[in-house]
Amino acid sequence: MQAFYSDHFVLPLPEGHRFPMAKYRLLRERVAAELPGVQLLEPDAASMGQLALAHAPDYIERVLEGRLEPQEVRAIGFPWSPPMVERSQRSAGATIAACRAAKLTGVAVNLAGGTHHAHRARGAGYCVFNDAAVAARVLQADGAPQRRVLPVAVIDLDVHQGDGTAEILTGDDSVFTLSIHGATNFPFRKQHSDLDVALPDGTRDEDYLAALDAALREVQRRFNPGFIIYLAGADAHEGDRLGKLALSSVGMAARDRRVLELAAQLGVPIAVAMAGGYGRDIATTVDVHMNTVRAAFDAWARRQETSGMHVATRHV
Repeated sequence: MQAFYSDHFVLPLPEGHRFPMAKYRLLRERVAAELPGVQLLEPDAASMGQLALAHAPDYIERVLEGRLEPQEVRAIGFPWSPPMVERSQRSAGATIAACRAAKLTGVAVNLAGGTHHAHRARGAGYCVFNDAAVAARVLQADGAPQRRVLPVAVIDLDVHQGDGTAEILTGDDSVFTLSIHGATNFPFRKQHSDLDVALPDGTRDEDYLAALDAALREVQRRFNPGFIIYLAGADAHEGDRLGKLALSSVGMAARDRRVLELAAQLGVPIAVAMAGGYGRDIATTVDVHMNTVRAAFDAWARRQETSGMHVATRHV
């Protein structure tokens, strides 16, 4: 299985900044040590043309040239710098690369990504460019000569609503957006996904998984995905300081398996991005992310065992 990383493009953050930048390096190191069957690759940066499939050209140019207004920088939560731009383009490029790899082998992973608060013309909540929206549009552009638009489902299980993804893709019947998130959590002004499931503070495994099962059934009732992009946020975990939900590690792993099994049952490729995770103990966050990568690897391996082809074939 291929996994794409960009952790050496590190933002120079002020001392005491609460974003856990080190988790990406720690995750890559654990994948390298514990999953030798995973091929770790550095992605290309997303190009301006690729970003423009989901973002306003003026916004992209102002990000790249350092011409954002101070209030825009504050909304993103990272100080502007050339490394910030590089990392943002590489993170979006990693989801594009994971999607293209998944089309060939069934499952692939971005060890970062999930920047779902980035809107068409603004960033927010540590998100500059929306990798899921960009990658969905790139996948569809890749298949344009076939004269058929690839239907893509974005399954967003980060604890925060995927408001930017919903805003960018609203009215686009070729992409279905599902967001299961904390009702009282950021962003406080929600957008309308195709399906939103808002959960109360303190939701635990049983209720969460029941809500997820119902939501996945509804996605299948209303949409016929040919590809799934899965945002596997670690911040629904009970140890997360920004999450407000209370899933155990066992519950988080069951969540991942359900989404991966859905893709296998439908016979469609799936690309996984890590999304958020702000544990009180960074090692706990890395554990949750690592369990997601392990589940993805297991799902990839099962596909190789059960198919003589190295590709999910129903919609590719």
